[in-house]
Amino acid sequence: MQPSTTPPDVRPHLSARISSPLGAPLVAAGITVVLWASAFVAIRHLAGTFAPGSLAFGRLGLGAICLGVIAGRGGLPKATPRQWLGIVIVGALWYATYHVALNAGEHHVDAGTASMLILCAPVFVAGLAAVFLKEPMTRTIAVGLGLAMAGGALIAFSGSGGGDQRLLGAGLCLISAIAASVAMIVQKSLLAGLKALPLTWMTVTVGAVICLPFVGQFVGDVRHASGSSILWLVFLGVFPTAIAYTTYGYALSQMSATQAGILTYLIPPITIVLGLVFLGEAPPALAYVGGAVTLTGVVIARRK
Repeated sequence: MQPSTTPPDVRPHLSARISSPLGAPLVAAGITVVLWASAFVAIRHLAGTFAPGSLAFGRLGLGAICLGVIAGRGGLPKATPRQWLGIVIVGALWYATYHVALNAGEHHVDAGTASMLILCAPVFVAGLAAVFLKEPMTRTIAVGLGLAMAGGALIAFSGSGGGDQRLLGAGLCLISAIAASVAMIVQKSLLAGLKALPLTWMTVTVGAVICLPFVGQFVGDVRHASGSSILWLVFLGVFPTAIAYTTYGYALSQMSATQAGILTYLIPPITIVLGLVFLGEAPPALAYVGGAVTLTGVVIARRK
């Protein structure tokens, strides 16, 4: 989720009134949701083969190349120094920090648990917007933030085995959610002057460049990886990264941001099902309760 779970109000300037049937946009949004859900499963599957930084470099590098083919035909968009600073911040937080922390977190928690913890990001965005963008801290936002944090705590403390490691994994996933939340606040201002697809390409590329210190580790991991693991890595870089961001951008241009954003709430249940099918693992029972509490907090916080 990759960056995985973007809240619907992050890209309000990209939303358009719907004047055509929703069939194609819904299909695009559905593809995005399934691919982002599959990313959690792919990361978990590759946890035993690639180190967190190594996997982040491989995924972002492949994603940047693919996005460059799609978005780079017209060259780099003109950006002011202030916008470039924002691009670097988003790339550092949403892509480099988010992916390294999430990859490390999934060494200790299952894919479904990780996706439920990342679901806290939209609520963190609402809270951060109230602090840094001077948006009103309403009662619903405060209640939603409290519920989301309570749900995250339930998820973190669920499970009967590997308590310390599970807490570490949950903490790393929450760091991912917080990093993405801060980056979303920065990106919200960037989207007023830059188009979404070129902006995504540039920020993903920045994330890949920041992860360059892991290139030696990545080469070593690839040498010892099986053919199937390399295919999973290619899938992760091409589909959940490059293609999913492209289809999500198309969906946002054809339907309201709220309609597209609501669909991202389907990511955790889809991730759980995919985790059962491909990995044979599922979150502990208490984690489902925590996930439900978190989702309730997200919905309340996002009420208008």
